[in-house]
Amino acid sequence: MGAYGELIPVDVVTGFLGSGKTTLLQRLLRAPGLRDVAVLVNEFGEVGLDHHLIESAEESTLLLDNGCLCCAMRGDLKDSLRELFSRRERGEIPAFARVVIETSGLADPVPIAYTVLVEPVIQHHFRLGAVIAVVDAVNGAEQLRRFPESVKQAATADRIVLSKLDLAEDVSSLRAALRGINAAAPILAIDEADESLLSVADTRRELSELEETSADHSHGISSFSLIVDRPLDWTAFGIWLSMLLACHGERVLRVKGMLNVVGVAEPVLINGVQHIVHPPTHLGGWPDADRRSRIVFITHELSETELRSSLDAFNTLGERILAPAGG
Repeated sequence: MGAYGELIPVDVVTGFLGSGKTTLLQRLLRAPGLRDVAVLVNEFGEVGLDHHLIESAEESTLLLDNGCLCCAMRGDLKDSLRELFSRRERGEIPAFARVVIETSGLADPVPIAYTVLVEPVIQHHFRLGAVIAVVDAVNGAEQLRRFPESVKQAATADRIVLSKLDLAEDVSSLRAALRGINAAAPILAIDEADESLLSVADTRRELSELEETSADHSHGISSFSLIVDRPLDWTAFGIWLSMLLACHGERVLRVKGMLNVVGVAEPVLINGVQHIVHPPTHLGGWPDADRRSRIVFITHELSETELRSSLDAFNTLGERILAPAGG
């Protein structure tokens, strides 16, 4: 497996039917810093990028006028990513430094993220980047009430983008609903979106600013953060997280955190989906004087109380292991 920083990020743009995913993609692909992107879509006919196209490389691959590629997914995601990378290595398509997947309106983004994390061949070349959920400001509140897919899309997002704000009279209730579903994700207007939307560099700032709050909402999905004041023993924490995901991984939609680990000067960033967690990343430094560990969970029918109690028990175990003999 390549070094984490050398792996190609795979970002996911999700959102309910008609939310404006293609509009967001069009905006992002105009950014100068995103000229080496490959876009994967479920069905090419669903993506309205025709006015950007200048030539057809083959039936399933089109070269956009900004140098990006737009490819139709043939078969499942892992096969599409493998084929895309193979063609890149053979020089059949321009080199790309990032892949953006646009999901269908009814798609659950969790299996997509899971595939990137768990598929052995893909792990050698790709890593999970940002999950972006586009929410229709006019119809989003009703969609969240009626459709579990819409809730799942918002719950698993790293960032949420509101579209059609010019047509909406008041989005305060929608913002409140989204904040209840996913307290960790910043909520942006679509006209504020730029290439930084696909960056996870400011994840540590988002985690640092996240207050110790929790929310329970419809469809059994909860979002909450666990704050740990004392440095964590990495072995005890690793055992706890491994056991948690082994027993309840299907109910852990997302987990990400910034950890203060005993014996490590820099914060350690973790990011996972269901049963799988990325290799931890050591950040360059703490964003401020607050050195507490912060772990954000988005779960399905798994309570904050259960997780907090079990983590406290393993922290106590770790402290006993680290205590001097006779102390």
